[in-house]
Amino acid sequence: MRISRLADQMSGSEIIRIGNAVSEQIRQGETICNLTIGDFDPKLFPIPAELRDGVIAAYQAGQTNYPPAAGIADMRQAAADFLKNRLGLSYSPNDEFLVAGGSRPLIYAAYLALVDPGDRVVFPVPSWNNNHYCHLSGAESVMVPTQPENDFMPTAAELAPQLKGATLLALCSPLNPTGTVFSKKDLEEICDLVLAENQRRGPDEKPLYILYDQIYWLLTFGETQHYDPVSLRPALRDYVVYIDGISKCFAATGVRVGYAFGPKVVLDKMKALLGHIGAWAPKAEQVATAKLLPQQTAVDNYLTGLKTGLQASLNAAYDGLKDLRAQGYPVDAIVPAGAIYLTAKIDALGRTTATGEVLATTKEITSYLLTEAGLAVVPFSAFGTAATDPWFRLSVGAESLASIQAALPRLKAALDKLT
Repeated sequence: MRISRLADQMSGSEIIRIGNAVSEQIRQGETICNLTIGDFDPKLFPIPAELRDGVIAAYQAGQTNYPPAAGIADMRQAAADFLKNRLGLSYSPNDEFLVAGGSRPLIYAAYLALVDPGDRVVFPVPSWNNNHYCHLSGAESVMVPTQPENDFMPTAAELAPQLKGATLLALCSPLNPTGTVFSKKDLEEICDLVLAENQRRGPDEKPLYILYDQIYWLLTFGETQHYDPVSLRPALRDYVVYIDGISKCFAATGVRVGYAFGPKVVLDKMKALLGHIGAWAPKAEQVATAKLLPQQTAVDNYLTGLKTGLQASLNAAYDGLKDLRAQGYPVDAIVPAGAIYLTAKIDALGRTTATGEVLATTKEITSYLLTEAGLAVVPFSAFGTAATDPWFRLSVGAESLASIQAALPRLKAALDKLT
């Protein structure tokens, strides 16, 4: 049987592969601290009570038919008001908003609306899934390596050589997989590059767009601030498509309400694309979200509690790794600034296990930690970096603080077994 070239050349998700291995070991009764999945354990981090009750009430009221393809009017209005009040971004709920079943179909629709086969898409690595969206849209991936010295966030100097002739610059802050954020200065400099590039292009040339994924923007810690392109450079308004939603900031990954906003000419085409795909957010969930977002006190109280719990887990992992580093172990971590992720360095490359296996790649380190330490993490190689870059994503939303603390001595013991 023959299949399409696109399907034949598509690679599976490394994160899912690791997750399947973790699930099998848990099924067999092993104790695993699972820091792989970018999700939340509802027992630890439930969705807001107002959202839960609103969903139930909407189903009881019979809100079970098709929603409008672009999202119900109340949902689009609530999201527009929420962003206006909290970020100062002013977009029309009628013409410049699109609601869908989470952020993934919105990102895919943005790619298909903007990118022709062979177009160049520039994105930093590590980053989440841009390589796969390039494959699905037939784009040329232009992967720009980033540095730990800049918290793995891209700089204008790194991006500048790649932007000439490109169609899309895909950015994310707070960043999955690193949990780090753009500084105001760095994002301003990148914005200025895009403005300058578009000023150079003729009227018949496709502009350079920014896809700005800010799905984690409400989850920042301490004095960390979130910045976005149009707030910093209003002249970019015609060139930025934002990806947003409730999945992460309300621990509502399974509720499936995401939204995009940006220039009407692009959003209209995204609406048409998703209208054919039917990737709508369920109507009852939209009704409930539309009622939640205007409740400022309830939202603020929920976010305070969620961030307190997440930051405690992130800090426990960070402090534990820094303590091991002080003891001479080949590990390190970057201070968590946002999202649910910790960037960790576990440099066991070239070390030999008790069975004589030399750990030559981070994939092999990942397997070793799972077997010997009961610790499941995702290497940055799953996000586009080299197989020998000794950096990993630790996702804390689905594990308890106690589980994370208990895993650190096991990590130490596993490292002690290497020679």
